[in-house]
Amino acid sequence: MPEYAVGLAILGVVAGIMSGMFGIGGGAIIVPALTMLLGYGLKEANGTSLAVLLLPVSIFAVLAYYRKGLIEIRVAALISLGLICGLIFGAQFALAMPADILERAYGFFLIYVGWRFIEPRKLYAEYTGKKPTAPAEASSSHPDLPWFVMFGVGLVAGLAGGLFGIGGGLVIVPILVGLLKYDQKRAVGTSLAALLPPVGIGAVIAYYQAGQIQLGAAVLIAAGLVFGAFAGARIALGLPSTTVKRLYGLFLLVISLRFIFQL
Repeated sequence: MPEYAVGLAILGVVAGIMSGMFGIGGGAIIVPALTMLLGYGLKEANGTSLAVLLLPVSIFAVLAYYRKGLIEIRVAALISLGLICGLIFGAQFALAMPADILERAYGFFLIYVGWRFIEPRKLYAEYTGKKPTAPAEASSSHPDLPWFVMFGVGLVAGLAGGLFGIGGGLVIVPILVGLLKYDQKRAVGTSLAALLPPVGIGAVIAYYQAGQIQLGAAVLIAAGLVFGAFAGARIALGLPSTTVKRLYGLFLLVISLRFIFQL
């Protein structure tokens, strides 16, 4: 462990920056890095990632968004409840699934995530000079939706989180922006707030009982993630992040090939 301590902390910082910028838990950085660079099995990487995200590592990022009025508290609370349930079921599915099937499923999930980050239609429009179809205008405030809608968002995000070791923000943010027409920054802030409580406790217990968590690594990654998330929030609130998003999406598409084809 000591020889990897600095690398694990740096991994946490990088994951934190992405978390603060895009409203994700950081697992989409942590899991590929642990499997590709440190030779973790996918289930062990998933469990360790969820253990990291169990801590309130995005607290400073949440405070930054809250001060700007970019968090919907009621929505975040309902999503959190859904996350708690979904993460437990997702973890149980992952632990029961054969490793090769889980890895291929994760590879296809990374294709979806990479596609969302690259936004190929917008990229094509930029390079061809064509204006993309104007999306429906995002709202700065929203009518109260039925509680089960937001609970369902959390439930779906939790299932993906338990299966693939992510916090759920990679599912929450696209739904809030794409389906519910939230402003991007408001969606990011609300997602981070929903992920702040220890919503993954049930999933972490399941992975721990199965011997699929490296606690020492989780602590080191979490330490870096706290500072990275705050920095990422400051970047997101002050600067456009399109280029970083697209480079990261390309990285995930490349990584997905390893899992799908068992390279």
